[in-house]
Amino acid sequence: MHDDSKIVHSKVVTDATKAALKRRGVTLEAIAEIVYDLQYPYNNGLTMAHCIESIEGVLRKRELQHAILVGIELDELAEQGKLSAPLQQIVESDEGLFGVDETIALGAVFTYGSIAVTTFGHLDKNKMGIISDLDTKKGQAIHTFLDDLVASIAACAASRIAHRTRDLHEAGETFEDITPEETMPETKVKGAKI
Repeated sequence: MHDDSKIVHSKVVTDATKAALKRRGVTLEAIAEIVYDLQYPYNNGLTMAHCIESIEGVLRKRELQHAILVGIELDELAEQGKLSAPLQQIVESDEGLFGVDETIALGAVFTYGSIAVTTFGHLDKNKMGIISDLDTKKGQAIHTFLDDLVASIAACAASRIAHRTRDLHEAGETFEDITPEETMPETKVKGAKI
C-alpha cells in the first residue's frame, strides 16, 4: 500500500536540487550561457533571461531533479572515498568505459524529446562552457556525473526553447514579443499552473 506520509513535496526537491548545483559551483547563469549559444542563431530576441527561465522550468521536472540529486551525491561520496572498490576508483578516474554517468543524464533528457537527446549528444562530445570546466577539473573535486547532468539540463532547456520557438512562429511572434516569464510553453495554456 502507498504511504502518502513519505512523499517529499515538490518544492523541497526543487530547492534541494538547486542547492546541490550551487554547492558544486554550478550557476543557472553558467548553464544559460550554453543554452543561449545553442539557440540564439535561431531565435530573434532571445535573451539570457529567457534561457534562465527555461532552465527554471526544466529544474521543476522530477526526472531531472532525481538524476541531479543522485549524480551529485555519488560525486560527493567519491570525493570522500566512501564508495566501495572498485566503484570508487572507477568514479574517481571517470573511466572511459564507465557509461553510467551518461546513462543517468540521458534518461532525464528523454523527457524533452529527440531534439534534447541529440543536443545532449552534441554537448557530451563538445563540452561547451561550464561542462568543459567540470569535465577537466583536476584535484579533489570529482565531477564524473555532474558534467553530464549539466549537459542534460542545458539540452532540455534548449529543447524547451526550440519548441517555444515553433509556437511563437505559428503565432507570428518571436522571443522579442514575449517576456522571459512567457518562455515556457505552459505559460500560454489556459488553466496551467506553474
